[in-house]
Amino acid sequence: MIKLHNTKTRAKEIFTPIDDKNVRMYVCGPTVYDRAHLGNGRPVVVFDVLYRLLRHVYGADHVTYVRNFTDVDDKINATALARQQAGAAGSLEDLIRERTEETIQWYHDDMDALGALRPNFEPRATEYIGPMVAMISDLIAKGHAYAVEGHVLFRVRSYKSYGALSGRSVDDMIAGARVEVAPFKEDPMDFVLWKPSSGDEPGWESPWGRGRPGWHIECSAMSYELLGPSFDIHGGGLDLQFPHHENEIAQSCCAHPEASFARVWMHNEMLQVEGKKMSKSLGNFFTVRDLLDQGIQGYIIRMVFLMTHYSKPMDWTEAKFVRARGELSKWANWMANFSETGISPSQELIEALSDDLNTPDAITHLRTLYSVGKYEQLAADLKFLGIWNGQNSNEISGIYLHDTHTKQAVKIKIEKILDRLAEARSVKKYAEADRIKADLVEAGVAVQISKTATSYTLMPNFDLAKLESLK
Repeated sequence: MIKLHNTKTRAKEIFTPIDDKNVRMYVCGPTVYDRAHLGNGRPVVVFDVLYRLLRHVYGADHVTYVRNFTDVDDKINATALARQQAGAAGSLEDLIRERTEETIQWYHDDMDALGALRPNFEPRATEYIGPMVAMISDLIAKGHAYAVEGHVLFRVRSYKSYGALSGRSVDDMIAGARVEVAPFKEDPMDFVLWKPSSGDEPGWESPWGRGRPGWHIECSAMSYELLGPSFDIHGGGLDLQFPHHENEIAQSCCAHPEASFARVWMHNEMLQVEGKKMSKSLGNFFTVRDLLDQGIQGYIIRMVFLMTHYSKPMDWTEAKFVRARGELSKWANWMANFSETGISPSQELIEALSDDLNTPDAITHLRTLYSVGKYEQLAADLKFLGIWNGQNSNEISGIYLHDTHTKQAVKIKIEKILDRLAEARSVKKYAEADRIKADLVEAGVAVQISKTATSYTLMPNFDLAKLESLK
């Protein structure tokens, strides 16, 4: 029995799929204009765990998971235009396509590193312009949208239940939110379904002129085409609850009033770094790739994510990272003996996940398995959670040394070198400090320096001989 907290009803409910032979889930994916930051990785891991649980309970062939790519966006256009102005060859449309192909590959590489399974479908907005135009035309015909000056806008007050997801009335939203002001709007809350494109912007022909879709209609059209008018679960970050998900509901329910659209809505909370909102102005903004390039393995990042319940704000801290790395390093030495284990995940693990994805309880269960020496079950449960793939014990632990004496010698050697690095920094000999750090990286030792501490990770390319040669 799976229980999930439904944002729409504000209650934890027993999950009963519309069709247990075709369990369907849609999760809002990224706008592909740049690298995925750490916060973008959280919903991927959260809903990947749910996907794994659904596959376990209903069968892998009976679950359909869709996560889209938004590849129509002003930020993408701006990046492509900047490249063109810098002298890049090709039309603007060519450069836009080049940019989205590049960023989609980045996204796949980074999310693969986090141990996430690929969804069954990963539709791109540009591949579904026809269904979007058809849905917009239908909304106009039904009186829920209107065309004016090359734009098409959704008539918010035509949908009486607008605001049910976020728990606010339309008038409250107008008073408390910034809305786009336009002279052609009937109501300040009406939102764009279609907008005109200028000559240097990507566009498609439509009954309202050359243009491109608004953000919200994209997900409504893609979910309808791939999952039908009613499906089981819709997920995403809490920041999407309003206006994006609220608008999706309004569009879809007005286009298909006989259907329920998504029956269960799930939202993961936001991510912080050391107790503060991640932002470039605070200097604590980083991408998943930034961490991977520092030698922090994706499975450690995944472990840190799972240590906090998805419905709670997640704080990425040095202390959590160190704990996750340390535990996985210990466990990996034992898991290496069970790379081909065929046993099923434990009942305790499935029960924890079935209780609204209680991953903190799942992690506590893993610690219990380790403490009582049930290493094969630990390996099976870590595999199920996507933290271990059966072959990456060395990658997880970051250490190839199973001999206790050698491990201790390596630890002493590195700590002595780090003491010299800290001393150089303290007397502002930054060039020397950079050289020391570069030498460690060359030997396969990633160094993490924060305001309060200096730590290290042995990377998969760790070379004991190179370390021993360092003075």
